[in-house]
Amino acid sequence: MSAPTEHPHRRHDPLRDEWVLVSPHRNERPWKGEVTPPPSAERPTYDPGCYLCPGNERAGGPINPDYTGTWAFDNDYPALLRESIETPAETANPLLRWSHQSGTARVLVYSPDHSKTPALLGADGLRPVVDLWADQIDELGPAHRWVQVFANQGSAMGASNPHPHGQVWASEHLPTLAATEDRTQRDWLEATGSRMLSDYVATEADSGDRTVVENRCWLVVVPYWASWPFETLVLPKHPWTRLTDIDDVGRDDLASGLAELLAIYDRLFDVPFPYSMGWHGAPTGPDAVESAHWLLHAHFYPPLLRSASVRKHMVGYEMLGEPQRDLTPETAAERLRSLA
Repeated sequence: MSAPTEHPHRRHDPLRDEWVLVSPHRNERPWKGEVTPPPSAERPTYDPGCYLCPGNERAGGPINPDYTGTWAFDNDYPALLRESIETPAETANPLLRWSHQSGTARVLVYSPDHSKTPALLGADGLRPVVDLWADQIDELGPAHRWVQVFANQGSAMGASNPHPHGQVWASEHLPTLAATEDRTQRDWLEATGSRMLSDYVATEADSGDRTVVENRCWLVVVPYWASWPFETLVLPKHPWTRLTDIDDVGRDDLASGLAELLAIYDRLFDVPFPYSMGWHGAPTGPDAVESAHWLLHAHFYPPLLRSASVRKHMVGYEMLGEPQRDLTPETAAERLRSLA
């Protein structure tokens, strides 16, 4: 039986083992909440005040090289430090536990062109970015348990600079969400003998109700359990567990699929679409164990809800109970798909 389209119901997120409340009957309610003016889409190709443009001085003092493609550098204000302090063997109060955390934080610059957003880079411009992501996994993975490649696009998501860029944080421990996905995917494999997300790819490919973009190697869907209005999940059709596993054909198709997805996002409300995105792949590190339960995937979390100026906020019930959405994932996927 399919989920209701007009009545409140809950959907289970198997990756996080959480529930999401869906309330499609609320779509007609009037809106008097926050209205945020859309960002300006016009920027110069070079900004002398931008700390990411070629040849410019960064806030911490270093001078950027005159790079002509992608470029990565250690973050001048990192959230993680390579040095680590020792965790005490025991904590006197079990309610006040803490643990050391060392790691590496880098900025990943996608292009020297300040005027571009990732959506404007197109497939040709995103192809080197795919390589950059994989290179970071390859370089940082052997020494770190988790390598989180991610990006915040647009001021609505807290991006401090409009220059096209992302980040990578590599840490010695698994973050909370990564540990949860590791557990749920392992449990699924042990219970069924197959990978959870490979089964999900087959389910969505057969249905098509939530598909937004599809090509030879990739499937982009609004997940059945999506929390954010126009959230998408990028899934490979091949059993790749990490970005480094993807072959040249897969990387070409990924760049093409991402270019199409980002163009669709920008067309939805005719603005550069804000979002947070990131890759989840099998854990790495010197003690990495088998990863047959994992399937590489990327999450896109955009906040826009009704227009370029109206955002979804996770507040109230979402903070105290569980995530809630009004627009069904099927309706969101149909709207996005229509803009392909």
